[in-house]
Amino acid sequence: MAKSDPARLSIEAMLAARGCPAQVVRASRGYTFVYDGRAVARVRPRGTCWEVAWWSYRDTWEHIGDFGGVFFGTIEEAVAYVLDDPMGIFW
Repeated sequence: MAKSDPARLSIEAMLAARGCPAQVVRASRGYTFVYDGRAVARVRPRGTCWEVAWWSYRDTWEHIGDFGGVFFGTIEEAVAYVLDDPMGIFW
């Protein structure tokens, strides 16, 4: 029997609640948001917090911002940041 993944279930619930058609894929110690066939964002646990990265025009995951990554205390905050897309880089 497959183990339950609370983080993935939380992400999927938030996407559904906002009507976002993106899919969530567990990959490389994190969760990748796939929309319209392409990776757009990744949330990944970093110690006690969650980091958000974006799939850049250089075809690689990159930190958001000039001075390192963007970190959140909970997965819900990280997913809300991706869904709100304040920098206009995900969707």
